[in-house]
Amino acid sequence: MVRLNHLMRFSLLVLSLIFLLLALWAGLIRLGWNLAWLQSMLALNHGPLMVCGFLGTLISLERAIALGRWWGYIAPILAGLGSLALIVGLPPGLGMLLIALGGVGLVGIFVFVILKQLALFTITMGLGAGAWLVGNIFWLARIAIPQMVHWWIAFLVLTIVGERLELNRLLAPSRYSKSIFSVGLGLYLAGLIWASIHQAQGNRIAGIGMVALALWLARYDVARFTVKRKGLPRFIALCLFGGYAWLGIGGLIRVFASQLEAAGSPAFLVYDAMLHSIFLGFVFSMIFAHAPIVFPAVLGRPLAFRRLFYVHVLLLHLSLVWRVVGDLSGSFGAFRWGGLLSVTALLMFMVNSVYGMVAGQSEAKASLQARKDSFAS
Repeated sequence: MVRLNHLMRFSLLVLSLIFLLLALWAGLIRLGWNLAWLQSMLALNHGPLMVCGFLGTLISLERAIALGRWWGYIAPILAGLGSLALIVGLPPGLGMLLIALGGVGLVGIFVFVILKQLALFTITMGLGAGAWLVGNIFWLARIAIPQMVHWWIAFLVLTIVGERLELNRLLAPSRYSKSIFSVGLGLYLAGLIWASIHQAQGNRIAGIGMVALALWLARYDVARFTVKRKGLPRFIALCLFGGYAWLGIGGLIRVFASQLEAAGSPAFLVYDAMLHSIFLGFVFSMIFAHAPIVFPAVLGRPLAFRRLFYVHVLLLHLSLVWRVVGDLSGSFGAFRWGGLLSVTALLMFMVNSVYGMVAGQSEAKASLQARKDSFAS
């Protein structure tokens, strides 16, 4: 049973990484790079593969492992099967339905968790799972992605913010800090709901809530202490602070989107800047930070930290600055090249993670052998 459980974890993790590679490939096509030999329909599924295929499967898998119940794996399996259906060319409705059912499974996990432990952080993450389900239902109902993507954004924002809030319990946060967090969360949720009624107004309110949450994280997150340490703790903290900055930038773009468009920035490029500030800048900064912890937990193998990891982090931030500045200035060339360099950064992250795991395995074997030799002597 243990071996079967490990095999399922490994298979779902690999599958989610395959979805990431395909989503990146599709993204390059959407950026205008000539990759015509790739299936053209795949480009249309760039967003769903990234949010539902990669992130949905990965987050559901992480929650299933933490839950420790067999039925928890239903959510990542359904998300993975639905994303596979999109890739292989089955009727799109089938893939959408399976992914929506995966959202039901993730909500089920959090209902169970919240009943066991009613806390602000479990409620926040549960709201994130609910946002994914709502977004998936809208998508299944053929609502255009730009009209419902705020729900997918909320899935990631609320999940990540909830996870950071959970870790902050170690600092015994004051009632004042929790109150400030609740105000930011309330603003964000109000904007999220209102955006489905009046998108422009709702996005502005949600953007203010995002900025408030970013400022709260920058002020109260445990990273403000771990950044003073060396090695992996400092790397994680710097990734987190970079992500919080991009969350705030994405929120500000949402607040001032109409003004940016009135100043001459094309609407689709303003949308691109907002979307990728959050999905690339915020979300992947969090992934970079948590990968040295999550990958070993999922795979049961150590991952050695290397300073080389800073290269893919720095490249992602520089490429995203280039892309966002290009978006807001109307430069299509910066939009394309910034996107290409961001893809390069994510591929470098995957290579560095594999390298870290190989190095970690070697170090673990060497340490074990040293202990054996010491015992023998």
